Amino acid sequence: MHDDRKLVEGRLKRVLDERIRPAVHPESVPLDVAVWHAPGEPVPVAEGLSATPEPIAVGDRWGAPWGTSWFTVTGTVPPEWAGRTVEAILDLGFDRNMPGFQCEGLVYRPDGTPVKGLHPLNDWVRIGAPVEGGEEVRLHIEAASNPVILDYHPFLPTPLGDKETAGTDPQYTLARMDLAVFDETVWQLVMDLEVLGELMVELPVEGARRWEIMRAIERALDAVDLQDVNGTAAAARECLAGVLATPAAPSAHRVSAVGHAHIDSAWLWPLRETVRKVARTTSNMTALLESEPSFVFAMSQAQQWAWVKEHRPEVWAKVVKAVASGRFVPAGGMWVESDTNMPGSEAMARQFVHGKRFFLDEFGIENDEVWLPDTFGFAAGLPQIIKAAGSRWLLTQKISWSQTNTFPHHTFLWEGIDGTRIFTHFPPVDTYNCSMKGSEIAHAARNFKDKDLARHSLAPTGWGDGGGGATREMVAKAARMRDLEGSAVVTWETPAEFFAKAEAEHPRPAVWVGELYLELHRATLTSQARTKQGNRRSEHLLREAELWSATAAVRAGHPYPYERLDRLWKTVLLHQFHDILPGSSIAWVHREAERTYAAVAEELNAIIDAAQRALAGDAGGGTLVFNSAPHTRDGVPAGGAQAPATAGGTTVGPREGGGHVLDNGLLRVEVDGRGLVVSVRDLAAGREAVAPGQAANLLQLHPDFPNMWDAWDVDAFYRNTGTDLVAADEVAPGEEPGTVRVTRSFGRSKVTQVLGLRPGAKRLDIDTEVDWHETEKFLKLAFPLDVRAERYASETQYGHTYRATHTNTSWEAAKFEACNHRFVHLEEPGWGIALVNDSTYGHDVTRTVRDLDGGTTTTVRASLLRAPRFPDPETDQGLHRFRHALVPGATIGDAVREGYVVNLPARHLPGDAEVAPLVTLDNDAVVVTAVKLADDESGDVVVRFHEAHGGRAAATLTAGFPVSGVTATDLLERPLAEAPVRWREDGTVALSLRPFELVTLRLRR
Repeated sequence: MHDDRKLVEGRLKRVLDERIRPAVHPESVPLDVAVWHAPGEPVPVAEGLSATPEPIAVGDRWGAPWGTSWFTVTGTVPPEWAGRTVEAILDLGFDRNMPGFQCEGLVYRPDGTPVKGLHPLNDWVRIGAPVEGGEEVRLHIEAASNPVILDYHPFLPTPLGDKETAGTDPQYTLARMDLAVFDETVWQLVMDLEVLGELMVELPVEGARRWEIMRAIERALDAVDLQDVNGTAAAARECLAGVLATPAAPSAHRVSAVGHAHIDSAWLWPLRETVRKVARTTSNMTALLESEPSFVFAMSQAQQWAWVKEHRPEVWAKVVKAVASGRFVPAGGMWVESDTNMPGSEAMARQFVHGKRFFLDEFGIENDEVWLPDTFGFAAGLPQIIKAAGSRWLLTQKISWSQTNTFPHHTFLWEGIDGTRIFTHFPPVDTYNCSMKGSEIAHAARNFKDKDLARHSLAPTGWGDGGGGATREMVAKAARMRDLEGSAVVTWETPAEFFAKAEAEHPRPAVWVGELYLELHRATLTSQARTKQGNRRSEHLLREAELWSATAAVRAGHPYPYERLDRLWKTVLLHQFHDILPGSSIAWVHREAERTYAAVAEELNAIIDAAQRALAGDAGGGTLVFNSAPHTRDGVPAGGAQAPATAGGTTVGPREGGGHVLDNGLLRVEVDGRGLVVSVRDLAAGREAVAPGQAANLLQLHPDFPNMWDAWDVDAFYRNTGTDLVAADEVAPGEEPGTVRVTRSFGRSKVTQVLGLRPGAKRLDIDTEVDWHETEKFLKLAFPLDVRAERYASETQYGHTYRATHTNTSWEAAKFEACNHRFVHLEEPGWGIALVNDSTYGHDVTRTVRDLDGGTTTTVRASLLRAPRFPDPETDQGLHRFRHALVPGATIGDAVREGYVVNLPARHLPGDAEVAPLVTLDNDAVVVTAVKLADDESGDVVVRFHEAHGGRAAATLTAGFPVSGVTATDLLERPLAEAPVRWREDGTVALSLRPFELVTLRLRR
C-alpha cells in the first residue's frame, strides 16, 4: 500500500506538470511586440500609450534596473477559433516562484482603460469567451523591470537596491507573447487534481478517505489520453466527481477566506513603485470580483487607497464601484500597516485618525477591525488606542514567526497597560499569503489552538509582500473546499463577518496581558538610525507645530495651517510603515526618507516659528522661552512662554588619579582618564548610581552577523564576544561650561562625546557623535548601575510597560533586545534611576550578582548603531548624533519629565509678550500629548492627555480662553456618550483618571 501511494503521488505530479497543465492552452499564435523604454522615472499613462515603440522579439533582453518599458502587443484571432475562449499569454520573463519580487506589468486597452496586472502566476488576459474569430487585438503593458533583490541566495549585499548604484544591464528576457485557446475543461481538471492531490497527502495514511481519493485519482489519470488530453479531460473529471461531491463532516474546521494582497508600502522597492503595485493589484482584484461572484477582497492601508485615487483615477473608478458592491472591503482603519513598537503616542493615534477618516469620508465605512498581519510585534499601549479609535478587533499573523516560544492561543483577548481588552485573532494558517493549498488549509485546522472552544479561523488569501492578490486558481480551489470531506470548510467572507462569528463562539476567551513581543526581528529597533531619528524628531516637531499654531490662532488670530499639518502628518505616518521605520528596506527607501524628513523638519520649523512670532510681541523687548513640554521647565509653564530664569552654576575640576569631576550641587560626577564615568553621586540621597568597580558611559562593540535577515535580526549569540572601547584619544574640559569632552578611535570609526551637568538639573547629559564606518558590528552604550530590580519600565504609547531583568523562563530570556521610547526606568523602593534618549529605541537590561559584596548590578545598554549589509549594503555609514541623559534618584514621573526635556528643547525668541498656556493641568501625573484645533475647522480646541505614572490621578483642567462647553471624544473627535464631563462655572473641568487612562476633550470656543 505504501508503494502504491508514492507511485500515485509521483505519477500525478508528472502528468500534471508535463501533460495536463500545458494542455490548458493547447493552441497558440504569436503576437507582434514592440517596446518603448521610458528614459527615466515612470511617465503618465497617456504618455506611455502615445509613445512610438520599436520592435522587440521573444528572447530579447529588456529592462534596466528600476526602469519602465511600455510594450505594445498586436495580433489577430484566427478565424478557425470562432466559438472558443481565447486569452493573451503575456510572459515578461517571469520566474514562476517569485510573484511580487521581480518584473510586473499593468495591461491597458488602447483607450487607457486598465485591464489587469501581470505577475509570474497571473500572466493571462482574457480576449473573448467565446470569440467570433478575426478580432484585432491591441494591448499595452506598462512593465516595471524591478530587479530581484531577494532571490534564492538571500541576504547577499547588492548594489541593485538603489537606482544610483544599480547600473543599466537588462534584467529580463522577454518570454512568451501569444494568443492562445483556453480549454476550460482541462483547467477545471487541473483544479480538481490539485485539490484532491493536496488533500490526499494531508489525510491519515490509515484513513479510508485517503485511499478513496487515491483510487479516484488513479482512475482519472487512467482516463487521460496523454496524446489527447483535451479530448479526454471531461472523462477524467467524471472519475473525480464522486469524491469531490462527498460533503465535509459537520465538525469540520471552518476557514473564512479573505481575499488579500499584503503590499509592503516600501521594502525591496521604493515608495513610487508601490503606487504602481497597488494599481496592478487593484486592477486584478476588481476584474476577479466581476468574474467570481463568491469572491471577497479586503485591502488595508488608507495611504494605498489614496495613491490609487491620486495617481490612477481610471483604476479608482473600478475600485469605487467594487466597494459599493460590498465585496471590495476597506480594512484595518490605519493610514499604513505601521510598526507599533516605535511610533510615539500621538503618531500611533493618528495612524487610526487618518486611516479611519479616509474610509469614512470616501465610502462611509467604519472599520471595526485592525489589520496588521506582518508587523514586528505589538506594543502594550496599543489596545486602548484601538478602542479610542472606535475599533474592537485585531488581526495579525506575525507572532507565529517567534523563534523560541509558541504563542498559546489563536483567538483571545489582548489586555493592554490600562486594562483595555481587544478581541484578537492570529490566523492558524500561519501565512498572510495563503494560496489555498491543501497543506495550508490542513495546517490551519490542525494548528488551531482553541479547538476546545471554537472552530473558526481566518486565512488571508492571495499573493502579497509585493502584491498581486488572489488568483482564479485560488478561487477555484476554495470552491472545491467549500464542502469537501476530509478538508476544512472554506468560505469567502469579509473580516467583519469572520470576527462576528469568532466572537460569538468565544463567550470566555483566554486573556493575554502585556505586549505581544515578536521573538524575531529585534534589530529593527536599531537599524537605519537616521530613519529612526527622523521619525522621532518629526513626531515632536508636529506636537510643537500644533500646540503653537493653536495657541497663536486663539491668542492672536493667526491662521491655523490645517492642510499643511494634515499633509505632514500623513508623510510621517507613511514612513512609520513596518519596513521603513524598522530600517529593513533597500538603500533607495532610506536615502529618500532622510531627504523627506529634512524637508518635513524645515516646513514644521517654519510653521512653529511663524506661530511663535505671532505670539512673541515686540522683538526688541527682550527674550522669551517657549516650553513645548507637558511640564513646567525652569519656571516656564507647560505650553507657555516667558522670560528666562537665571540658574546656578556647575564646576569642573581635576580628579585625583586623572580625569575630571563635575558638580552642580545636585550630582557629583567623576570622569576618569579614560573618559568613563566611574561615579555618579546623588548628593541629596547620598547614593552612588554606578556599580562598584565598574564604569558607565561605556561603549561596547560586538560582532553582528545573524543567521538570517541581516537588517532585521540580532541573534543572542552576538553577546558571546565584545570589545569595551576604553582607550581615549582625548579627555578634556569641553567648550561649554560644565562639560567634559571625550574622543575615541576604533576600527575605521571615531566617537566624540560631551558629558555635561546643567545648572539646576539632576541629570548627566551625554551627547555622542559617531563617525561610523564599521561593517557587521553592533555598538552599545552601557551603564552598569548599583540597583537591584527584578523589573524595569520602558516608555510605550500613553504610558509604560514592565519587563523582567531576569531570565527565569524562556519568555523572559527571549526579550534580550526590546523597545523603549524616551526612557527606561528601574528602581529599588525609595530610589530609582532613568536613562532617557532623544532618538534610539533598542536596548537591553541585564542583572548580575557581584562577587565582592554580593550586591546586584543592573546594566542598561542603549543600542546605537548596526552595520548590516542586506538589503542596504551601506546601512548607517557616516555621521550620527545621539543624546542620552542619566537621571539618578528618578521617580517614574521624573523619567517621564526628563524624557520630554531631552526631546523637546526650549525655544528662545526675541519678544516681550508673556504667553499663557491654552490649557493647564494641575497634576504632573496627567501628561498632555496634543493641543490642537479640531479637524473639522470649527475652531474648537482639542486636548489629549493620559495618566502617565501608572496610578490613579485626580486633576483639574483649566482653559486659558473662554469656553462654552466641553465634550469627551474618541480619537476622531466624535462625542462619547458614555464619558460625560462637566464644564464648571469657574472655567475648569474636574478629572479622575485610572492608571494610564487616555482622554480626549473638545473645548468649544
